[in-house]
Amino acid sequence: MKDIVKGYLCAFISAFTYGLIPLFMIPIKKAETFSVDATLFYRFLIASGSILIFLFYQKERLRISFREMGIMTLLGLFYALSAEFLFLAYDYLSPGIASTIFFSYPIIVALILVLFYKEKITLPTVLSLLLVVAGVGMLSIKKGAAFNYVGLAISLLGALVYALYILIINKVRIEASGVKVSFYSMFFSSIYFLVKTIIFGENITISSLSLVGNLTLFALITTSLSLVALVYAVRYIGSTPTAIMGAFEPIVAVLISVGLFGEALTSSLIIGGMVIIAGVLIDIIFNKH
Repeated sequence: MKDIVKGYLCAFISAFTYGLIPLFMIPIKKAETFSVDATLFYRFLIASGSILIFLFYQKERLRISFREMGIMTLLGLFYALSAEFLFLAYDYLSPGIASTIFFSYPIIVALILVLFYKEKITLPTVLSLLLVVAGVGMLSIKKGAAFNYVGLAISLLGALVYALYILIINKVRIEASGVKVSFYSMFFSSIYFLVKTIIFGENITISSLSLVGNLTLFALITTSLSLVALVYAVRYIGSTPTAIMGAFEPIVAVLISVGLFGEALTSSLIIGGMVIIAGVLIDIIFNKH
């Protein structure tokens, strides 16, 4: 199989598996026997463990400098907060809408580069921003006056935190490989949620084998497999085509939301989602951040 075929296959697998998050998260939230914080603690703990095995397979050393330890801790905090805000948004918006709004994070990256790094704003960035705003407006029409703007704000806050995560990786000098950075990000994310569950006295006891299976699949499929596939996709075809394939993430989330959780597939949902994705893709293709 040619590398380009392998690359696009890996990119699709990465986007598809990451888009499956609602498939695992919504049933856990509905069960109300296990907190979101405890769920995310196990998700990132299991994911970091599996990535650690992958690092051993690659014969990569885990040693990092004290400076990098501080950077990794900050990355773990931002990654944890992005996940927390996204899942909190599920309480106010459907998984499909929340995931689609969250997918606007590349535009936020572009705006931060313009505002704080003095990069020139380009026509594609302006067009992308306008399309994303229009797309969010279309999604809000979906429920008319009942649209929850608190959920919109939380989704955008999650996108902002994730954009900061990406900017640190791109702008701060880090000697470690992408997989090693991801391992430490996941590990410190799990510590964040462990500390939070302890502070709030939340239950972290796994009460059934079915919950063990659900948490393990949640971590391995939506995090570990998605990450490893992403690494190989970038290696085979580069970051820009891989990022473009990432447009499948919100599409998968919308399909799951509609097919399994009763979300109405309206014209405003379809058009709004497509407009947001188009805006993000224009920014990725022309600016290549």
